[in-house]
Formats: sequence, structure tokens, C-alpha cells
Amino acid sequence: MPKPDVPRNSPLAGLPAPASVLIDVPKLITAYYEDRPDPALASQRVAFGTSGHRGSAFDRSFNEWHVLAIAQALCDHRHAKGITGPLFLGFDTHALSAPANASVIEVLAANGVELMLAHQDEFTPTPAVSHAILTHNRGRDPRSGAGLADGIVVTPSHNPPRDGGFKYNPPHGGPAGPDVTGWIETAANRYLEAALVGVKRMVLADALRAPSTHRHDYRSAYVADLEQVIDMDVIRHAEVRMGVDPMGGAGVHYWATIAQRYRLNMNVIDDVVDPTFRFMALDWDGQIRMDPSSSFAMQRLIALKDRFEIAFACDTDHDRHGIVTPAHGLLSPNHYLSVAVDHLFRNRAHWPVQAAIGKTVVSTQMIDRVAARLGRRVYEVPVGFKWFSAGLLDGSLGFGGEESAGASFLRRDGAVWTTDKDGIIAALLAAEITAVAGRDPGQLYAELTRELGDPVARLVEAPATPAQKLRLAALSRQQVTTTDLAGERIEAILTQAPGDGAAIGGIKVSTANGWFAARPSGTEDIYKIYAESFRSEEHLQSLLHEAQTIVDGVIGPA
Repeated sequence: MPKPDVPRNSPLAGLPAPASVLIDVPKLITAYYEDRPDPALASQRVAFGTSGHRGSAFDRSFNEWHVLAIAQALCDHRHAKGITGPLFLGFDTHALSAPANASVIEVLAANGVELMLAHQDEFTPTPAVSHAILTHNRGRDPRSGAGLADGIVVTPSHNPPRDGGFKYNPPHGGPAGPDVTGWIETAANRYLEAALVGVKRMVLADALRAPSTHRHDYRSAYVADLEQVIDMDVIRHAEVRMGVDPMGGAGVHYWATIAQRYRLNMNVIDDVVDPTFRFMALDWDGQIRMDPSSSFAMQRLIALKDRFEIAFACDTDHDRHGIVTPAHGLLSPNHYLSVAVDHLFRNRAHWPVQAAIGKTVVSTQMIDRVAARLGRRVYEVPVGFKWFSAGLLDGSLGFGGEESAGASFLRRDGAVWTTDKDGIIAALLAAEITAVAGRDPGQLYAELTRELGDPVARLVEAPATPAQKLRLAALSRQQVTTTDLAGERIEAILTQAPGDGAAIGGIKVSTANGWFAARPSGTEDIYKIYAESFRSEEHLQSLLHEAQTIVDGVIGPA
């Protein structure tokens, strides 16, 4: 098998988007309504990944028929589970989100679902929907669906402008688990195969007037509650100079409301909403992608870093964050999560003493070292924020974070805030940290490395056939026979996450000063190798080389 590759950057990466890459919005929306998916083709069926169903109308993978089928399948699921409370519905600023939102309304209203739409049809961030679900369900019996709320966010997250997406949050408020999404996916594909026979639908104008359709002020409710999770007083009194780039996303109007309500020194650098996202810098591959963890996509805010003590951005549905400091520029998500964990567990006196720190199997080991110093347990789970939801809900987790710049944490009094990723509170926490410490998160991470070690990490990719990907996802510990890795004795070989015992869909091998994890891609014929060394760049290269040798020996020839 060929040597693993670091993804090759486009010569346009980090540059302003030229007109040639902008989507034709009318053509995209026309394709949404006019093109019909062929359920005989796997690429055109409903397929829920770690963050819902995503696709593009241009590829016939996210069209009106998909949304109608998923919406009806979700209504069937609610009926089967006895979920009778309101459904909170939000959508982001992607071009396909508004028409897909309308399709959802038509089906849910026809099924008599008590539907909560945003006041004045405002864009709604994912965390605002999770917050609304949990607020409604507070004090209700979670064992019974009666009266419990759930939610939908119509978003493909940070995906390119051509894409659309559908995410479901059940009554626990976080992303639906595979048991739920698998049920909905199967039912939705049956509706596609039956040419939508059995899908109930109402004309949009009638759906909006239906007695079961209501309006909800997501923004006011969410913003008014923020001081329960972030110390707004300390930020205000320190007069921290903040810059924020909403990246044209669903929280675009939230930031000014936050600044006004809490009298913060915050500058929103751009509040333009444009479904072509022409204001973005191109990502590593030359595509527009609203990824706040990408140094290429974040060029606009990075260029302004010296104007602020701390700056931040969120992706299109505002569930992910990016933190920019004057001296260090854009922080690695792993670096910021390490600092956030250290700060939170030192400055949340009312959190449960047994509350653990949640991380994914491919997040930095620096978090483990911080946790050990804090005397806190680490709860390690597979990739996907859904694995943190139950712990955040019951308070057994104080914090849950993943390497792709998603995190949430408890309220200051130890109660649940959201059980889905919340880019807004992760961003505001950076300002709280700066105010409390008198140093920004970049400076604080440098201090951590002097005390706990300075890791280097990399993600690389290697080609793999579908059969090889299946073998990698299904391998057992016994198939790895070597006892050493990059000059150190292997301490752990994992195919299941130590936190919850769930399959990680690959393998993780750890030593005292390094680790690698390999898992198949869900969308491409490749596998990914994550590696981290606390020794040196040379040690990291040895980890990567030996990781591929181990994986190739397990998955066999193409």
C-alpha cells in the first residue's frame, strides 16, 4: 500500500474566494425541488453519519424527496416512542437550508406535531435548539416520551455552500445515537423506494397557520441564560477587547445581542449573510468551507488578530469554535481544549466533585495529563459528540470536547447547559479565561507545555478499498501482535473506547509518550491515521510509519 499522504493544499488555499468557485444559488435550489434521487444508488439514499444526513442537491443526495422522507420517518419514530412534546426546529444560512426547512414544516404540521419555529424566521444555531429542548424538558420524567420535546436543525454544519443537512436531537438534547438514526434512515429509505407514498404533507401556507405551529424566541431565551454558564461579569470588568467572526452563520445576530445585554467590549467584524459565502477565504483544498479550525478558512480573522486581546469564530450552525490570539494566531483545537479543561475545573467550585472530563479517542493526550494534575477522571469515547450527551445531562461529565473543535460544559452551578456542541460558549470561555488569568489561551497553553510536555501531532491519510475499510472497522486487539511502537513498549491496544465500551470503528495503540489511532473514512476510500508524540518530530514520524505497517498487516492487501 502507498505511503500515507498529508492532504495536498490547493495553491488557492487561504486566498479570497474567486467568482469561479461560487455556487449558482437559483440553480441549486431548482435542483433541490426538481431532481429526484434514485434509491437504487447508494450515493442517493438517506445515510446518517456522525452528524446527520448530508449531501447536495447537485448530486441528488440532498433533495426535497430526501427531506420529506426523513421528516415523515421522524414523525413515525416520535409516534413509536410516544414523544408528544413540542419539536424545536432551527435552520442555518446554507442556501438549501431554507427550502429544506419549509419541507420539514409541511410534513410535521401535516402530522400534527407541535412545532416551535424561530421568531421572525430567524436563523437558529444548534446550541440554541439543544438549550430549548433541555429547558422544556427540565423536571419531566425522561423515561416517558409524554410531553418531552425534541428538535431538528437543518444544517450541514461547516460543509461547503452547495451542501444541505438534517440533524435530529432526541429528548436528551444532543445528537441522536446510531440506534435512533439507523431506525430513521431505514424508514426514510423505504419512503424513497415507495416514491413517498405514505408521506403526509400540507401546503406551507396552511402549515404555518396550523394550530400546532407556534413561534419561539430562541435568541432571547439563549442569550439571557448565558451568564449561568459563562462569567460575564469578569469579562465585562476586565474590559477584554474581543473580535468575533460569525462566518455568515446562524448565530450572526446573536453576538450583537450578547454584547449589548452584557455590556461587553465586542466587535462583530462582519454580519453579512450570503449563501454563496463569497467573503470566505478558501480552505486547504480550494473549496469554500466555514471551518473555524482551519487556518486557511480563518484568514480574515487571523489578519485582524492584533486588534483584539482575544478573537473567535463559529461555523455555520455555531456548534464549533475557533480561537485566535495576538501572539499565537489560530490555536489548534486540541491546544485550546486543554486550556479550557484546566481553567474550568479550577474555576467551577459548584461542579460535582466526581464530574469527569470527556474526550474522544483521537483527542490530545495533553488532556489526560491535565486531568491527572487536576485529579479528575478522563472519560474517553469514540468520535462523535453524541457519546457525551448522557454524561452532560446527568452531570457525570463536567466537560465534553472533541478534536474537531466541538465542546460543551456544565452551567456554573453544575447543572446541564447543552448536550450538543456549543461554539458560542466555547468562544466566550476564551474571553473569560483571558480575563481571569490575565493571559490569553495561547500563552496558557505554552505554560502547560513547559509543565506537562510539548506534543507534536499529525493526521495523515492512506488509500483503502471498501473491503479493507470494513476489516479495519471490525478488527480485534488480538490481531495486533507487536509489543513495541516507535521504540517504546505498547501500554494499550484499544478497539473499544475505555469510557463507554463502544466500538471506536478502528484501533488505537498507546505508549508512555505517544499514540496512534487508525479508522476508516465514512465518505472516501481512505483510512485516517492520527498520531501524537510527546518526544519529538522524529518520534512522530516513527509512530506514523509503524502505524501504517501495523494497520496494513491487519487489513491485508487490496
